[in-house]
Amino acid sequence: MKKLIAVFALALAAFAAQAQNEVPKGYEKGGLVLSDGSILNGYIRDNIRSKASVNFVENAGGKKKNYEGSDLQAAEVNGVKYICINGDFFKVISQGELDFLQKASDASSKPVYAAGETLFSNGTEGAPGDYFIYDTRNSQLKHVNKKTAGEVAATTFTGCTAAIEKAKLAINEPEKMKEAVDVYNTRN
Repeated sequence: MKKLIAVFALALAAFAAQAQNEVPKGYEKGGLVLSDGSILNGYIRDNIRSKASVNFVENAGGKKKNYEGSDLQAAEVNGVKYICINGDFFKVISQGELDFLQKASDASSKPVYAAGETLFSNGTEGAPGDYFIYDTRNSQLKHVNKKTAGEVAATTFTGCTAAIEKAKLAINEPEKMKEAVDVYNTRN
């Protein structure tokens, strides 16, 4: 009887270990950087575009928790990196002194609860799919579109003629501003 109980216990332990290694249905491997700088690794259900949030679970069968963009500094979902600014998620296309980002959520008019009062988040300007340059030195976010591309290039790439020239070629195609950002980030 003791041998049967020991075999059963081993089988149960093996099943539990396997359950921890399985990806929960609808989730992908990922990690979060919380607003306090702590890091969580586990599995994420991506609700970025629809709700400006993610669901997180450390392991299969674990407790699930929802995180809004305002709760996070960054997230990584199945190898795709995001940074969070004013409650919005931005997909990181290029990183460096300047980051080239694509807006992935819209947190505007999302309720935020503080001191018993309901407030509404302003989020960031632009719509999901829009491109932005984020200056990591001064935490400044600049919206890049056909109207603003020339001004953004002139103020962002100051002192780097090669980046300004690349940016001029991207005036009508904001997604190509990535090339100018890359040139600027490798100027030294």
